[in-house]
Formats: sequence, structure tokens, C-alpha cells
Amino acid sequence: MAFTAKDVKALREKTGCGMMDCKKALTEADGDMDKAIDFLREQGLAKAAKKSSRIAAEGVAYSFTNENGTAGVALEVNAETDFVAKNADFQAFVKTVAQTVLAENPSDVADLLTKTAVGTEMSVADLLQEKIQTIGENIIIRRFQRYEGVVTSYIHAGGKIAVMVKFDTTADVAAKDEFKVYAKDIAMQVAAAAPSYLDKTQVPDEVLEHEKKIMTEQVINEGKPEAIAQKIVMGKIGKYYEENCLVNQVFVKDNKMKIDQYTEKTGKDLGGKITIVDFVRFEKGEGLEKREDDFAAEVASMVK
Repeated sequence: MAFTAKDVKALREKTGCGMMDCKKALTEADGDMDKAIDFLREQGLAKAAKKSSRIAAEGVAYSFTNENGTAGVALEVNAETDFVAKNADFQAFVKTVAQTVLAENPSDVADLLTKTAVGTEMSVADLLQEKIQTIGENIIIRRFQRYEGVVTSYIHAGGKIAVMVKFDTTADVAAKDEFKVYAKDIAMQVAAAAPSYLDKTQVPDEVLEHEKKIMTEQVINEGKPEAIAQKIVMGKIGKYYEENCLVNQVFVKDNKMKIDQYTEKTGKDLGGKITIVDFVRFEKGEGLEKREDDFAAEVASMVK
């Protein structure tokens, strides 16, 4: 019985296995879908599909730049347990995905999955299914960001937080060791202080109005007259910018200056100008549902 590319795709959707494995299974089964599924199950391949419904909120956040610092990638790849982050095969997979993002510049994760993984002849989707099978956990490529320009990256706590920052400056300034120290300081600032925005112009109007409303209610509840509440709120808004906007934050390594002051000073010291253009901060498992396993019960069930 002959089969088509649509049959291969359908088998892949049913089992979660890679394209080549599905094609082989249909060949072995002479095009019979049910027999092909049985073949994959017998080979132990179809179990990857079952893992796809399991919670994956661990894994790593990862970032890197190319050798001359003119492009970089930050991404988060999740797995079910923290142990897998130390798995060499998983770590190699994450690096391959990052290199593929850098090389192919995909528009989103769905687009990334269709790209050929760097150093292989497989699509990222097929490589992902292979890793789910060999590592034995559900794995999800959650998000990524790619920058071109003057870029620096930083990984905190072995992959708990990944940061990438993009700057605007001249090539001669970017090449200096002092700039590299400064750039790492900014990346570490992002990791430590977790700013939500680059500067006050990026704070959405609806967010600002929401904060003002809350602050106004707080001031009035403290017994302050409404006549002076607005002045107090404006002062609080300034504090909000200091806490949430990167360039307005106090520099964590020197509380006598803010990030915009540190940036301006470094530019002058190096004979040029530096502007922070953008940043991204990925924290592993941020906003995801966590597994709530009863580990003791699991161990007990294993020794029965």
C-alpha cells in the first residue's frame, strides 16, 4: 500500500515522532496507519507523544553572542525536572537551538521548528522529538529573542536567568575592554534588578494610569487631603520609574549613580557615546505552572 507525505504528517501528529521515523514506520507497515503506530510503539518511539502533555517548567534560560559581539540570542527551553538542566545531551540541544536561531533568524517558535538545526540534517522539530525520546522528559522551546548590533549576554546561576542587552555605540568603543566591563555590568543589573522597561517612554499609558489610581487610593487611605494627593502621587511615580525602568534604576554596584549616569560617564571616558537600545531577561519557568509531585510517595511506589 502506497503512502503520501500527508500520511507521514498525520502519523507524526498522532504519535509525536520525527518525520523520518514516521516515514520508516509507514514503509515497514506498507502504508497501514495502525500498523505503523504499532511499529513505533514497539520501537519505543511513540512514547514521546505521551510526554507532550506533561508539565515542563524547569530546564534552562540561555544566552550567547557570536565571537565579535555583533549578534546574540537569548532563549528558554523547558523540561519537566531540574535534573535535566545538568544533562549534557540537553545542554547540547539548547546550544544547537540557539545557534539555529542566530543562523536562521526565525520569526517565532513555530517558524523555528521548521528550520534545519545547525550541524544536523534534521528539522528543529524532529530534533526536539528525538531529545524527548532519548532524555525521557517532555521538552518545550518556550521563547527566544535575537539581536543584531553591539550585543552582550549574561547567564545567572547556571541557567536560572538569561539576559541579553543591545547597545548603540561605535565599533572602536565596543572593542575596548572597559566597554565590555560596562556591558556586563548592565547585563548583571538586568538580572539582579529585573526592570520591566528600558525607560519611562516604554511604560504603557494604561499601566501608568493603573499605578496612579492605586497610589492615589493609598495616599487618601493614609488620611492625606485630596488637594495634595496628586503631588504625592507624582513623587511616587518617580519612584516607580526608578524601580521599573532600567536607565532610571540605581546602579547595584554603586548606589551613588543611576544607570543612565553610569552609561553617560562610561561613554565620555571611552571617547564616545553609548546608548542602551533594548534588553531581554528570561527567567526559567517564569509564569509557568509548576509540578507538585509528592517525591516521597513516588520513591515509596518505586520500591514496592
